[in-house]
Amino acid sequence: MQLDGRYRFDNFVVGSANRLAAAAARAVAEAPGSTYNPLVIYGASGLGKTHLLGAIGCHAAGLQPGLHVDALTLDEFVRQLHAAVSVGEAEAFRQRYCHVDLLLIDDIQFLTGRRETQAELLRLCQSLQESGRQIVLTSDRPPTEIPDVDERLVTRLAGGLVVDIGTPDYETRAAMLATWCDERTVQHEAGAIAELARLDFPNIRELQGALTRVVAYQGLAAAGRTITVDDVRRFFADHPDLLAAASGGGAPTRGRPAQAAARSSGEYLAFLSDFAHAVAQHVDAWRTQLAEAAAYWAGEGYRPAMLERALRAATDPGADAVLRGYVAAIERLRALEREICQVDPTAAGNDVFRDPERVADAAALVARARAGATPPAGPSAEFTRQAFEVGSSNELAVRAADAIVSEPGRRLNPLFIHGPSGVGKTHLLHAIGNGLMTARQGRAVVACISAQALIDELIGALREGQVERWRNRYRVADALLIDDVHFIAGKERTQEELFHVFNDLYAAGKQIVLTSDRPPRALSELEERLRSRFAGGLVAEIQPPDRELRERLFVHYLAATSAERDPALAAYLGEMPIANAREILGVVNRLAAAADMAAARLTLDFARAELEGPGGPQAAPPETLVVGADVDPFFLDGERVVWEWPDPVGRVIEEWR
Repeated sequence: MQLDGRYRFDNFVVGSANRLAAAAARAVAEAPGSTYNPLVIYGASGLGKTHLLGAIGCHAAGLQPGLHVDALTLDEFVRQLHAAVSVGEAEAFRQRYCHVDLLLIDDIQFLTGRRETQAELLRLCQSLQESGRQIVLTSDRPPTEIPDVDERLVTRLAGGLVVDIGTPDYETRAAMLATWCDERTVQHEAGAIAELARLDFPNIRELQGALTRVVAYQGLAAAGRTITVDDVRRFFADHPDLLAAASGGGAPTRGRPAQAAARSSGEYLAFLSDFAHAVAQHVDAWRTQLAEAAAYWAGEGYRPAMLERALRAATDPGADAVLRGYVAAIERLRALEREICQVDPTAAGNDVFRDPERVADAAALVARARAGATPPAGPSAEFTRQAFEVGSSNELAVRAADAIVSEPGRRLNPLFIHGPSGVGKTHLLHAIGNGLMTARQGRAVVACISAQALIDELIGALREGQVERWRNRYRVADALLIDDVHFIAGKERTQEELFHVFNDLYAAGKQIVLTSDRPPRALSELEERLRSRFAGGLVAEIQPPDRELRERLFVHYLAATSAERDPALAAYLGEMPIANAREILGVVNRLAAAADMAAARLTLDFARAELEGPGGPQAAPPETLVVGADVDPFFLDGERVVWEWPDPVGRVIEEWR
């Protein structure tokens, strides 16, 4: 997890619910290791824990540029540990964190049942504390309430400062909204922000998502328009449950000083450190450079053979150039190791990534790993943006989709589209995917998949022991588009895996789009941590088509038939009370088939006679099967009901068995 420059103390709004946590975080950032060590920040999902964690890292790094800050999620920590253990590099894994001055770990609630990870984290906490280095962790609950965790680790975490973040009050919500509006240069009436702050959202992500919805209307549907109090009330009139009364990089090429190497416990590093001191007193300066760099990079786990050969030279071999080449090779190895982690984390601990003289071998290993990886399914070319009809019932969602194709992963991330079946959610989802691929000239990896297919893939991966490969298929994607995400409700393992993939993609600035038949707040069997993340972007609704849109859809579908280009025909059909595009296509198919059977042209008169009959709309005869209380004369035509009887021979055999 890289430090995100958007997470800063100056844009973190402090209120009564987070004042203690913010003060502790700032104290730790200004003097790492000297107070509140470890610092544990806990609270429900979406209240700002990750923001504070990132702010600590950014502020500390700004005050002390030479500070070694490492920020990662617990899931990333576990992956690194497993990769190191699988190739016998556990000690190298430990040495890596010996040089970290400030360690930030997010979401430690996932420690449950991971005994090996708990033991390693306990050892790491002890090591960092004893050497005066800082560790900060976040969780959705206090350490004492995380089940199945080693008591020694819980005790050590509780020995620092454990502080919570609560739900923001009205004043804090108003201040947050004002800050976000200033950052986005949003135009609004004086009372609009106060009205929005009165909505009692359970966390900050949903509050931010609500503002995004209002801003999206302003910026997409009516550019330049000032947000009014009436806008806010209209947008959230259908959410009475929310209404609440107002509460009033790398080391420098010249290496680090020899004292940094002396802090390591290894005998070899101590020897090199002493050697560097001796060189500094009796030998040329270029030898000092090389010796100090060799000591530092050996402590980082890299082979210093290239530098050692240069040290044995009789005259200066060009120490500056040697060091630049050596550091450049290490940076390349690190990039290749990060790349292979996305495909096959078990290969990340390979020795080839620790030898700067084997960059070519490392690149070949990554190429082989990528060749064996299966990319995720992409969008269907059948669904294009040009073929998607736009009307008042879907305009906001469509404009949001267009904005995403122009700037993926930025303003509207994630985009959550919801609406009843058949209104075009799937079409728009695939259209976004196709647009992203076109914008990147086909080089983008766009994962576009239904939630049920995602679940089936995960089940197959669990059976085959290939869960890590399943995860990496989606982590390498440039955009993740999931259709009918409501189907993951109640699927605990799928939700856990999607949570981690979502976090990885979002942190990397990659676009996420989801569709559902309900808004996030109505997905009762969805975990709160996912529901808050889904609602943290833009939640856009697609409603059933109105008359004008139905008419355009009829024109679109009739164009593929033998129907005449008759505006009166489309206008007549558009008056039909049809709920979605699938039913519209069904009417067109019915009329086209009837015209074909009658060897007639599909005209207004033919359509009227077919749908209404000579005496007006037909009523269903008594013997017709009735579904529900209302009968639709357009779709229940008694003369066209066909009963398909099963084969009598097969039935006899079936009954006999």
